[in-house]
Parts: sequence; structure tokens; C-alpha cells
Amino acid sequence: MTREFDAPRSLVFEVMMDPKHIPHWWGPKQYTTSVDKMEVKAGGLWRFVQRDEEGNEFAFHGVYHSITPEQVVDTFEFEGMAGHVILETITLEAYEGGKTKMIVSSVFQSVADRDGMLSAGMEEGSSESYDRLEALLAEL
Repeated sequence: MTREFDAPRSLVFEVMMDPKHIPHWWGPKQYTTSVDKMEVKAGGLWRFVQRDEEGNEFAFHGVYHSITPEQVVDTFEFEGMAGHVILETITLEAYEGGKTKMIVSSVFQSVADRDGMLSAGMEEGSSESYDRLEALLAEL
């Protein structure tokens, strides 16, 4: 996935890696998102929980492998599909004029895992998250 933001890389990185900002942009807007754990360091754990209006919970977790303002490498696992771990690399490229290009590369363990995540709404959820991130960056 690729997305361009009209914000400097330092701000994009800060908003992505600060737990106080996560509930404002992470996941589809029909859910509330809380940060259960977010240890922003190599080897640190993260866990976010989404809730719908009926109180159903959907949790996601992973491990940060490396974190720099230019690139974040982590794992991503939806707890509803335990054992299907994605290796994710998020690259943030700074552009002239204070813009940032974000490139997200997700490596799945199998084609079936990829197809399962896509059919579960991963693409739409990611797109909506990045729309919300863009709006938050504009406010800041």
C-alpha cells in the first residue's frame, strides 16, 4: 500500500508511534480503538483493541523489530485469526514541500493467509485508517 500525506515525515512518524494518537486514526471509524500496550522500541510489544457499538472486541498485536523515523518493521496479528502473522515494513519517504510518502509492505506466510485477510476487510480498514491519519495530520 502506498499513501502520500501533506505533512512532514517527523510528524507522520510521531503520530504513528505515539499511543495518545492511535485511537484517533487507527482502524475504521465505526470502532473505538484503545491502546492496551505500545512499547515503542526494538523488541517492544504492541496491542490495540477495537470495540463496536455492541461491545464486541477485536484485538491486534505484534512486535516491533526496528524503529527509525524512516522505517518501522513489525509483526501484525489479528487475534481472531491467531497464528497468521504478517511481517510489515512501513517506509516513510520525505518529499520536497514537507510531504511524506508512506509505503507499507506486508509479507504473509501464505497466499491463503493474504486472501483471508483481504476477504476480512484489511484493504478497506487500512484505507480508512489512512484517511483518518491524513485528517489528524491536517489538524496538527
